[in-house]
Amino acid sequence: MFPGIPVTRRRALLWMGGVVGGLALHGCTQASSTTGQSSANSVVANGDPSTPAEPVSGATGSTLWIGYAPLYIALEKGFFREAGLELDHKIMGTTGEGNAAFAAGRLDGINLVTSEAVAFAAKDQDFRIVQVADISKGGDGILARNSVKSLEDFKGKEVAVEVGGVSHFFLLQVLEDIGLTQEDIKIRNLAPDAAAAAYQAGRVQIAVTYSPFLKQANDAQKDGRIIFDTSKMPAAIADLYIFSTEWVENNSGAAEAYVRGIFQGMEFLDTDPEEAHAIVGKRLQLKPEQVKTELQGVELTSLEDNIKMLTDPNSEIYLVKNMESMTEFLKQQKQIPETLPTERLVQLIDPTFVKAVQSNS
Repeated sequence: MFPGIPVTRRRALLWMGGVVGGLALHGCTQASSTTGQSSANSVVANGDPSTPAEPVSGATGSTLWIGYAPLYIALEKGFFREAGLELDHKIMGTTGEGNAAFAAGRLDGINLVTSEAVAFAAKDQDFRIVQVADISKGGDGILARNSVKSLEDFKGKEVAVEVGGVSHFFLLQVLEDIGLTQEDIKIRNLAPDAAAAAYQAGRVQIAVTYSPFLKQANDAQKDGRIIFDTSKMPAAIADLYIFSTEWVENNSGAAEAYVRGIFQGMEFLDTDPEEAHAIVGKRLQLKPEQVKTELQGVELTSLEDNIKMLTDPNSEIYLVKNMESMTEFLKQQKQIPETLPTERLVQLIDPTFVKAVQSNS
């Protein structure tokens, strides 16, 4: 295992099978949108720090992940508070835990990957994607021993991967591209950290995992390499910031304050990387120099690319295109009962706030 490193990132979609009601949320309070204490006018819409006496409250949740670095910085530096949003961000042990809280109305927002958002929508959850956090470009990958010469050699071999999690869906996409299916391999169901540890210890030949476990295991186990990662499959995995539709409609100014705060966090990463890396490292239990390395495995989504991904059907990176492929893929893999129509996918996206930030830049 990896001592000192917390459970990180996006975890399983297995809660979709009916275990939502049994998942407990530790320390979550009722979201502000259900209390009637906030309103759309409680925050200055353009992010002006001259905020009213009573800022809007909001509660969000996520597992830990390097792609959320701007969020951690914005929280630490008070960027949300300056714009009138008092954000209570909760760290979840698993995505399923957070999803259960969001579905029950105990969170206003949550961070998900595209596959999880599509599966969430298939369960008739009402939410809006307000911003794209990052695209994995090497942060997710597959480790293989040197005896495994190619991806085609996976056939018949055991692969350590968390069933139902983001790594599982990444693996299935990779297999599909080379003409294999899940039936062609033997899956050993292990969480991302445990999969990497099993590979590092020599107990499995192949493991699918993500940052920071991916690089740690690769560095420690000399008989092997990262045979494939998301740098070779751009846009396969995107992390999204989503909020309940009710909260967004009732708190438009606060939603913009959130989006603006994330972009301020990104800017701080560029202008003061030393302090930024220390802030993020504190959250992820990594040294600042490790944070710098881990950030190389993701592409934090710029304002310009957010506009393209959320608004431009002609763009190659238009998010709906990716979601259309994902809904077909999840249906094929029997993770959702039916594909979602394009109209439904378009409805999930609210570009209002990234456009507002752009117009005021």
